Amino acid sequence: MSRSLTRRMLAIAAAWTITLLVIGGFFLERAVSNIIVRNFDAQLEAVLNAMIATAEIGSAGEVQLSRALGDQRYQEPYSGLYWQISTPGQEPYRSRSLWDRALTPTQGKIGDDMIAYDSDAFPGEPLRIVEQSIVLPDSSLIFRFQVAHSRAALNAQLVSVRSTLMWSLGVLGLGLIGLASAQATYGLWPLRRIRKQIVQVRSGASKRVSTDFPTEISPLVTELNELLEHTENQAEAARMHAGNLAHALKTPMAILINEATRQDTPLSETVRSQLGVMGRHIDHHLARARALGRRAIVNARAPVWHSLEALQRTVERMYEVTIDIDGVHDVSFRGERQDFEEMVGNLIDNAAKYGGGRVFVTVASFPDEGVFTVVVEDDGKGVTKADRAALFERGARLDTGKPGTGLGLAIVKDVAEIYGGSVTLGKSEDLGGLAVTLTLPLAENERI
Repeated sequence: MSRSLTRRMLAIAAAWTITLLVIGGFFLERAVSNIIVRNFDAQLEAVLNAMIATAEIGSAGEVQLSRALGDQRYQEPYSGLYWQISTPGQEPYRSRSLWDRALTPTQGKIGDDMIAYDSDAFPGEPLRIVEQSIVLPDSSLIFRFQVAHSRAALNAQLVSVRSTLMWSLGVLGLGLIGLASAQATYGLWPLRRIRKQIVQVRSGASKRVSTDFPTEISPLVTELNELLEHTENQAEAARMHAGNLAHALKTPMAILINEATRQDTPLSETVRSQLGVMGRHIDHHLARARALGRRAIVNARAPVWHSLEALQRTVERMYEVTIDIDGVHDVSFRGERQDFEEMVGNLIDNAAKYGGGRVFVTVASFPDEGVFTVVVEDDGKGVTKADRAALFERGARLDTGKPGTGLGLAIVKDVAEIYGGSVTLGKSEDLGGLAVTLTLPLAENERI
């Protein structure tokens, strides 16, 4: 069974239409054919009645017609129109058109109605015959009157009728299927509108699905909007709970660290170390919780260039570095500005901290794929291929001589994946250090 509602509706409409047309066409063809045959027989019956009316008994007891039938074809041999009068013990009285042939009468009884039937008595010339048994005045003999007509004209009419019915019903069937197709397309159009509006909601172009829909669709739209609102409320509540828990833990942890710092014992060192691990885990999962909560706000968007310029000014004041920004200006991130600045801020901070003083940031847009990239390069020592994978692990640090928690790239990777993006590491061709490529979803109105 097709998964498309339109195809299902068209298949049902086509099957039902074809079935009805075949059945209706069969009975219509039978009815029209019977009418044509009855009209054909009526013409023969008229000739037969004329023969009976003009028939009389001659002086020798033979049957004869008082006047000839009007159609000249009864005088032409093998013309296709024939008549014959038969009685037992006498030579049949035949039309000249029969020439050297004779019709074979059936065994009818006096008083029987006229009968019509098909006959193949003449090879290559099928006939339609009408006959009746009559006792003429002044005679006790039973005479069998017959009128025959070639079926060629009748068969041609029947073939023409069947051909006309076939192409007429075929055109009617195509028209009905086309009408069903238009009806299905128009009838299901509101569902396509809902799909487009859901795409706009997911991309951030709108916050809710419009309620301007037919009565049958309105309850679905209402429930969908309520579901979106419920999801946002739940995400916001979860984010607040995560933040409250993190802040509630950080206060007692800070007290424990202060107490452990006052003592110089193996136990205090272990406490400080484990508290540091706990702090990194809290920071990491708090960042994920914030990103997940904001990801549920599907209409969020953030201009990229404005955030990059703000990060440039901040990092250049923190470190003695030069940061150059290049690439596409009119690009927007399909997500929260805070999450974008946290990801790119970590990358630029790492490049400034571990580089040699120069940082390149390049923005590129790929509307066909619905994404854009931010490439951050530095002029530091770089990272070998073997060590690149380890940088994404929580707490991993290749240079322990500089301050840090080792959470930067791990957080960037997790937040990027929450938004459907990715982070890859490579070597900078221009500066020789590390090149980090951050791929993120593009805002909907900037896509093709």
